[in-house]
Order: sequence, then structure tokens, then C-alpha cells
Amino acid sequence: MFYSKKVLSHFKNPKNYGRMNNPSGIGEVGNPVCGDMMTLYIKVGKNKKGEEIISDVKFQTFGCTAAIAVSSAATETLKGKTLEEAQILTGRKVIDSLGGLPTIKKHCSMLAIDALSEAIYDYFKENNRPIPKRLQVKHKAVIKEEELIKKKFGESK
Repeated sequence: MFYSKKVLSHFKNPKNYGRMNNPSGIGEVGNPVCGDMMTLYIKVGKNKKGEEIISDVKFQTFGCTAAIAVSSAATETLKGKTLEEAQILTGRKVIDSLGGLPTIKKHCSMLAIDALSEAIYDYFKENNRPIPKRLQVKHKAVIKEEELIKKKFGESK
């Protein structure tokens, strides 16, 4: 399997790896196909214009080379982005920033996107803020996948 130099660099020296104290939002997701799991932590602050931005981001990923590299690359992309900009980040953009991924590993990019969506959803929910429709839709999809995993493999959390 071929990985680009960027993928291997992010895998060997992941950026923003670890747990965050007092995060503004937490997103936890897993992939039932390959078993990868990710927790993404965001800290929300404000930029000079007063817009809410992701001022810090960290991740913990249990998974393969691609899952860890994607997690690292996604967090690098997110720092300083407004919450609106962060919500439109795609797996394709993360893959492109890494110089590509083998086809069989492209699903790893969605792990980071789903964890990000869940972290932003958690932030809005914890602050009693209206949750944007696109986050509600993504959240329902993540919950549905969790229910399928629990049904098939039993409760594990």
C-alpha cells in the first residue's frame, strides 16, 4: 500500500495529538468496518472580528496509519477557522492536503469529519445554542451508526 510522504509524516509525528483540558466541545466516533475510533476536542474562541473560531484542537485516534494521518492533517487545517468554515470541511479536502490516500483508506477521512461535526454539535448543545440543520443531520447519522454497532456487537462504551 502506498502512502505519500505527507501521510507518513503526519503518522510518524502527529500534530495536535492528545487530550484537551476543558474543551468547548468533544466529538467521539468510530468506524464499524475497520474498528478505528477517534475523539476530537475543540476549544472555541473569538477572532479579531468577534467571530467564533476554533482556537485549539486536539485528537486521540485508535486506528491505522491513514486514520492517524487524517486526524493530524484535519486538526492542522482547523486551527483558526470559524465554526462556519469548519462545518464545511470535507474528507476530500483533508485527503487532498495529504497528497491522496489509497482508495481502500479514503473512508478514514470521514472519521475526522464526523468527529469534528460531533464536537461542534456538542459545543452548540452545551451552550444552549440553536444547532444548525447540517449538524443535526450529521449527528443523526452518527447516532444511527452507533445504534447499528451496539445492535450487532453489543454495548461497549
